[in-house]
This record gives sequence, C-alpha cells and structure tokens, in this order.
Amino acid sequence: MSPDQAHLAAAFPAGKVAYRTAQLREGGLGPRAVRRLVEDGTLLRLRPGCYVRSAWWNRLSDDGRRRNRVLLHGFATLTTSARGYVYSHTSAASLHGLYLWHVDELVHVTQESKPSRAGCGKDTAVHTRALAEGDVVELGRTKVTSLERTVIDCALTLPYKQALIIADHALRLGASLPKLLAAAGRLASHRGIRTLRRVLRFADPRSESPGETLTRDLLRELLFEMPELQLWITTRLGRHRVDFAWVKRRVVLEFDGKGKYFDYRPTDEAIYRERKREVALIESGWTVLRIEWRDLFDEAAFKARVLAALG
Repeated sequence: MSPDQAHLAAAFPAGKVAYRTAQLREGGLGPRAVRRLVEDGTLLRLRPGCYVRSAWWNRLSDDGRRRNRVLLHGFATLTTSARGYVYSHTSAASLHGLYLWHVDELVHVTQESKPSRAGCGKDTAVHTRALAEGDVVELGRTKVTSLERTVIDCALTLPYKQALIIADHALRLGASLPKLLAAAGRLASHRGIRTLRRVLRFADPRSESPGETLTRDLLRELLFEMPELQLWITTRLGRHRVDFAWVKRRVVLEFDGKGKYFDYRPTDEAIYRERKREVALIESGWTVLRIEWRDLFDEAAFKARVLAALG
C-alpha cells in the first residue's frame, strides 16, 4: 500500500466509494496526491469534481454504471448553481429502472428556464422544456421526470426501437397510457411527434424484456399473424408461460438472448429447468422455436425460420 493509499484509507470510512474534490482536499489529499491515486488505479475521475474507487466501479454492471453515473452527477454538483434541474430522458429512465438499449452515456437534465451549464460539464445534456404538475417525482432525494414524462421525452428524441423498449417497460411498471396519449395530443407540431405516436400505438406492457419487445415489433413489421403474448400452457410438468404462441398452429416462439446486452445470465439450474420445460411442451404437441439477439438483425433468416415453424 502506497502512502497515498494509506492516507485515503485513514481519512475516509472503508465503505465510502465516492469523493468530491473538496472532500479529498479536506482529508489531506491535494491535487498531486489525487493525481497519483488516479495514475495507480486506486481512484477513477468520473467527472469534474468527482472521483470514485476504481475497484468498486469496475465491479458494477453496465446498468449499474449508468445509474450511478447519474447519481454521482448529482453528488458532484450538489453545491453548484446547476441544481435547478431534474433528471430526464434516458437518465430518468435509468433511475426508474427501465431497460435501455444502445443509448448515449450522457447525463440528461431538464430545466424550465434557459439552460445554465454551470457545473454541468461535457458529460451533461441540458434540455429546456416546461415541466407540468405531475411531471416531476422524487426517487430517494433525487428529482426525476415521472414515468410518463420520461417516455414522452425519450420517444421525442430517440430512434423508434430504443423508445419502444422504454415505453413497454414503463407501461409494465404502471405508466398510464391515457396520460401518455393526452400528452402526445398536446405536442402536435413538436419535433419527434411521429416517433412518439408510433411508439404509443405499438407499445405493449406484456413484453418482459428488450428482446421480446424487438421480436414482437419485427413480427409486426414482417406482417405475420400476431401471436398471443405470455400465454400459459399446461403440460405434464404443470403450467408454463411462453413468450409468444400461435395457438391454432401449436407453435411457441421463445426469445433466448437476454444475456448478451443486459445484466442477466441464466444459471446452470435455470438452463436445465428450461430444457425440461421445452421437452414437456414438445411432448404436448407444440413446436418450440428459439431465437437469439443475432436473429433480430437478419430479417430474411428470421422470417424464413418463423415461416418454417408455422408450416
């Protein structure tokens, strides 16, 4: 342990993982000592005025890093003039626990007045738009846009598929579709309104993962007869819920790619149970088609596989 590492350990509680520059200075660690701690990998400079323990940060999942990047943005700017904002767009989505797919790493904030970039930094996207009553909620001590407002902001600014994933999850967590439709009706000429309307038209809370959302939407785009979602099927092993089912054709489609882009990895036991479940479905006369992430980006092959399964 270097003298600087020993000083850091002595100056702060063992469980503390984030520090403002002022806190480090008050703990006796000046700019040179902090620079050495960054160079030896003990600390990571996350943004201006904010450092974290590298070991802690490296253990976080991608979703955990995104969420903590937002929370630590607030931690770092606590005493600056930039606190007249609320977290919004994908940053609010992250704090609400919504699925995010292929979005930027910026921290998004919304202010009602002309944006001030004081204390924000290059990692912050500052938006100006009115915040109506009910548009802001508190998660812990952090002000964020509501689920409905978050869906609206994301659908107005993101590509369709990214926004659809967010909308599906928000509806599943209790976002109000009537409120969303009413809000969209007040934004008739707003940039991004076509994407918003399309998202609200096709959003469905029954899809339980980003992969299921994209699978459902691809089936729609390819003009397939739409299957039933989250259907319960009884087999000799009991009742099983499947992602998609064409009941008349006795075909089940399951999405298996959860682990590639998101923080989900099935255990060996889960894989074994899933295999037994599939065998039971086949024994009951069902055809089981499994797809992965890569299948969603090869439309011709996807279409051929589904057509073959449907006969």
